[in-house]
Amino acid sequence: MASSSSSSLPLHLCHVNLFTVIINRLHALLHSIAIAFLIYYRVSFLFQETQIRTTPIIPWLLVFASELLLSFIWLLGRGYVWRPVSRTVFPERLPSDEKLPAIDVFICTTDPDKEPTVGVMNTLLSAMALDYPPDKLHVYLSDDGGYDLTLRGMKEAWKFARWWLPFCRRYEIKTRCPEAYFSRIDQDEHVDSRTSEFMAEKQEIKEKYELFKERLMRDRENSKLGGRGVYTARDHPSCIEIIQDYSTEGLMEEDQSKMPLLVYVSREKSSSHVHHFKAGAVNVLLRVSAVLSNSPYILMLDCDMYCNDPTSARQAMCFHFDPQMSPSLAFVQFPQTFHDISKNDIYDSEVRSTFTILWSGLDGLKGPVLSGTNFYIKREAICGNPIQKGIDIRELKNCYGPSNEFIKSFRQDYKPDINNNGELSNMLLEEAKVLASCSYEDHTKWGKEVGFLYDAVAEDFLTGFTLQCKGWISVYVAPSRPQFLGTSTTNLNDLLVQGVRWGSGLVDVAISRFCPLLYGPTRTSFLHYMCYAELSLFPLLYSLPLWCLATIPQLCLLNGISLYPKVSNPYFGVFLFIFMSSLSKHLHEVLITGRPVRKWMNEHRIWMMKSVTCHLYGSLDSILKKFGLREASFLTTNKVADDEQIKLYQEGKFDFRTSNTFLVPLVTLMLVNMASFVGGVARIIVMENYCKMMFGQILLSFYIVAMNYGIIEGMMIRKDKGRIPS
Repeated sequence: MASSSSSSLPLHLCHVNLFTVIINRLHALLHSIAIAFLIYYRVSFLFQETQIRTTPIIPWLLVFASELLLSFIWLLGRGYVWRPVSRTVFPERLPSDEKLPAIDVFICTTDPDKEPTVGVMNTLLSAMALDYPPDKLHVYLSDDGGYDLTLRGMKEAWKFARWWLPFCRRYEIKTRCPEAYFSRIDQDEHVDSRTSEFMAEKQEIKEKYELFKERLMRDRENSKLGGRGVYTARDHPSCIEIIQDYSTEGLMEEDQSKMPLLVYVSREKSSSHVHHFKAGAVNVLLRVSAVLSNSPYILMLDCDMYCNDPTSARQAMCFHFDPQMSPSLAFVQFPQTFHDISKNDIYDSEVRSTFTILWSGLDGLKGPVLSGTNFYIKREAICGNPIQKGIDIRELKNCYGPSNEFIKSFRQDYKPDINNNGELSNMLLEEAKVLASCSYEDHTKWGKEVGFLYDAVAEDFLTGFTLQCKGWISVYVAPSRPQFLGTSTTNLNDLLVQGVRWGSGLVDVAISRFCPLLYGPTRTSFLHYMCYAELSLFPLLYSLPLWCLATIPQLCLLNGISLYPKVSNPYFGVFLFIFMSSLSKHLHEVLITGRPVRKWMNEHRIWMMKSVTCHLYGSLDSILKKFGLREASFLTTNKVADDEQIKLYQEGKFDFRTSNTFLVPLVTLMLVNMASFVGGVARIIVMENYCKMMFGQILLSFYIVAMNYGIIEGMMIRKDKGRIPS
């Protein structure tokens, strides 16, 4: 309970690092001046008389266009570094538990083969064990595939939670994901953790957890033998079930009623309906939860992203309880952090730049992007508040659908009563099934004006952007202890498949009616929509220039055509400055976030590899969908890794067991750059002044080859299973 002396103290503080701001703005100024000189040099070439020109116009224009695109995307990204901030919270200053609002937790899963049930249940258990009043915590699991295996897993998880939750509360355990807790070396986090009583209870809980896992694995084997019956993942009826078990056998009296509400939700799916992937599943959860619990705040979690710190809800409430910020605050975003990142992190799986630089920069403007998971969002922000606006019932039904009970949920005094004298309300459960039907959204504004929007595969990015264009703000909190920990991609195939999906989703927004450069200017600040524009355009505006700069200068080098100034020309210094300025600024960002130089090299390599493969394919996929030449698709990232993949990742070696669609561009570009570099060096030896004339192109080829040595190693040196097939 907050003391009276702390009631007037702030719940959070915002810090601006002035030194970093000065460095960022000074670098932006100098780099912009250099870009202006580069453009002047390129344009002046076009005004030369044809007889004087020594370089063909086509390759010159292609390289110039690439430089312009890279300069444009760089300028858009200056919004991130304009005013980065960090935040500190004081959850101990919150009011008493009785005054805290209720929270609904949404977890989405779809395929137990790619998202193992044991991992999903660990996420669910960690959410149930949040340090929050249990009667104000409601956990919903959306099973989009309608698998009986997942439903049985939830029932087993509920039984284990009856023991796990009291244990965590009694000893103030911080790591409340059972798998993570029992696999840690330093498990004993409580001050009395060395007592014989604690050790005995911990051993008992561990044995119960092992039995829980065994039952899940046995159910998995039985489900493989039994099959799906008449229903499939694409065709099945809606199923809503509240998981409960009133058995109190073996439980202490004080632990018998302290359990959150746990609900299984599987929406109806039919092959004749479009289901809009995760956005459609979340919108069903919004409606179903409205008539079962109707909490004013929602925590969104990926099924593999468990709660690593039970205080995250209270930390988020430090912002939602701020009387000045709360009326316009839509969501509090926490970073995505991962427990399976290796020391080298050759795939940049932690996405360091996004969660240490970009989101902090956006937080200094109007708030970070809605990142798909790890955020506490206000229900009113996504669903609106039509009752206060005085909208008539006919218009309400046109917007929110025909359910009277759902429309009632918008009233402030609406409190659904699920348990009536210990018995479930069948009426509310039947209404929830109607709300989860695949035809409920027909002829409504769901996915268009309310709920998560359907205009892009990147539904979180688009929904967050439109919220902020409506006047809502967001905040970003990155405490020293990660609030959530997940499983990242640790092999090249999953990384690139995920990159195609993300690239396609972002470009969907860039070429839609919500394009930040067109939709943002009248609705949000200049710097803020610049950042959103950079995010939506970068897959397209990096892939095209990098393909050009990895081929055109190299082919011209082999043919003796110069595209850059001679070393003796003052403008050569301009090109060299831009090149070194970009590299050094990136290196500075890596070092100030506590990462080694190797991390800088890995990030550069992955940026180049993804740009010429998955970002290009994702952009093409989005453009084809725009013209109706391809249907939208959503590929779930595989959460299962084999031993060989893990071994290669830990050794810092690329696992090239992926599609030729990804390998052919990488191998082709490496061969082109190796040939041009070797050919350039050979000509330096035999031709006088060749180096001065072609040094820029030789340097570019060398840089690409050196940064991507791992690909060359996979082509020519390695003999293991993860090498590039000859």
